[in-house]
Amino acid sequence: MKRFIPILGLLMLAVGVVSWAIIGAMQTYMLVLIWAGLLCLLFFFYVSFSDIKNILSGRSAKYGANTVLMTGVFVALIIFTVFMSIKYKSKWDMTVAKRYTLSNQTLKLLGALKKDIEAVAFYRGDERTRQTMQDLLSEYKHNSSRFAYQFIDPDKNPSLAVKYNVTSYRTTLIKSGNKEEVVGYESEEKLTNAILKVSRDEVKTIYFLKGHGENNILDMQNSGYKAVREALEKENYLVKEVVLLTIEKIPDDAAVFVISGPKKELLPDEIKKLTAYINGGGKVLFMLDPGTVPSLVSYLKDYGFKIGDDIIIDKLSQVFGANYLTPVVTEYDKDHPITKEFNVATFFPLTRSVEVDNDPTKGRYQLAKTGEASWAETNKKALEEGKAEYNDGKDKKGPVSIAAVTAVEVGESEHGGHSEHNLVPAGSKQGKDVENKKIYAKIVVFGDSDFVNNTNINLAGNKDFFLNAANWLAEEADMISIRKKEPDATPVILSASQGRLIFWLPVIIMPSLVLITGIGILTRRRQKK
Repeated sequence: MKRFIPILGLLMLAVGVVSWAIIGAMQTYMLVLIWAGLLCLLFFFYVSFSDIKNILSGRSAKYGANTVLMTGVFVALIIFTVFMSIKYKSKWDMTVAKRYTLSNQTLKLLGALKKDIEAVAFYRGDERTRQTMQDLLSEYKHNSSRFAYQFIDPDKNPSLAVKYNVTSYRTTLIKSGNKEEVVGYESEEKLTNAILKVSRDEVKTIYFLKGHGENNILDMQNSGYKAVREALEKENYLVKEVVLLTIEKIPDDAAVFVISGPKKELLPDEIKKLTAYINGGGKVLFMLDPGTVPSLVSYLKDYGFKIGDDIIIDKLSQVFGANYLTPVVTEYDKDHPITKEFNVATFFPLTRSVEVDNDPTKGRYQLAKTGEASWAETNKKALEEGKAEYNDGKDKKGPVSIAAVTAVEVGESEHGGHSEHNLVPAGSKQGKDVENKKIYAKIVVFGDSDFVNNTNINLAGNKDFFLNAANWLAEEADMISIRKKEPDATPVILSASQGRLIFWLPVIIMPSLVLITGIGILTRRRQKK
């Protein structure tokens, strides 16, 4: 009977401790089990003291002591390794969608922070999504010394919830100085946008030209630009439309002026206002569809652009599930900030060629080119009949440029120019002289406007390419990046108790049962001998 007492004590002790670990709160029955188990063990040690003493003084006990010592050293090494891994942590995200890796855009933003940012997350202690937000916020903190966060349980600290005017759970307040933004739920995109808003001293405005059949930023149809407007607003821009005929000049607060897919020609007075804006150091983005606005094609020729009266054919695009009128672009200029780190395919449905003579000293770059299997088709009749084929001497063989950029010197500044025009190699004496004296307008031209309409904006890297161009024109260099795509899969969400059960069952309970079973079998064999 005496030998069953320690087994009973250990069993009660294990049940009490494991229940406590899983539920997360000490309850009366757990305390009773733990105390009863300890009493059984104490009673057994007292009545069996002489037997235990004899066992410990034997040869097997000495060997056992050595085993315990080596086991202790091994455990100490593991603890040391865990401590070092926490202090100097490194991780690898093996998920296909890089679910647990911050996007390049977020990393650039965090690296460029000039103000301290604080996140105050209001989550209950047992909120199942609290750990998700904590993991996300810890990544932000790990990548910026200017970012800090804290968690507040509204149930335990209602006064703080009232102080911050928070009325719901799963709410995170992003603060910087006197600016505040509220983020609902766990989203890197929402967090990054909120940080962007509170860290920026001003909200820049992007104007879209209206009145010539351009893409409508309010249109929700397939060919509309509502998705473009929303994408720009998420980058913390104010997006407006403007009719040049009704105003004296392009507004002074225009960080970027966009002319997207006009179907009719601009009037001479409008061209005059556009020229005045460029001469004042303005930033313009042209997106001109094939066969449209020949006057603008001639106008841009004066700035070094060669815009073809053609349509790009790319039969390789059929491999990607597109038609041959939708060229696939994978070749980008690696010297210009817009495309320097860009490595994602883009699709341009029905595009024309747009070229400049590459000249870094004038800020002229061909940003994107189609593949070698493509060509610029000039025979529109053959296209209509479906008989288009490459004709040497008439058509231009691929790769064909479909997007280009130039910088236009418009004057000098007493305070120095911007460093983002990238006219000459960085670090050169010539580059420093240019930065300190010159002011430049910037012009980007795409041979297609449909590549970012509501239907195509989410194709591969289309949205990123457009936003990078807009950010570069607006002189927001830290926003030029490849943005993180939303993962298709959804994670398994466990409650706090379920999470502890998942940990204790395979890590503690099962191994301990195997260990005890092995010790028991070994003990019985020795007793039989």
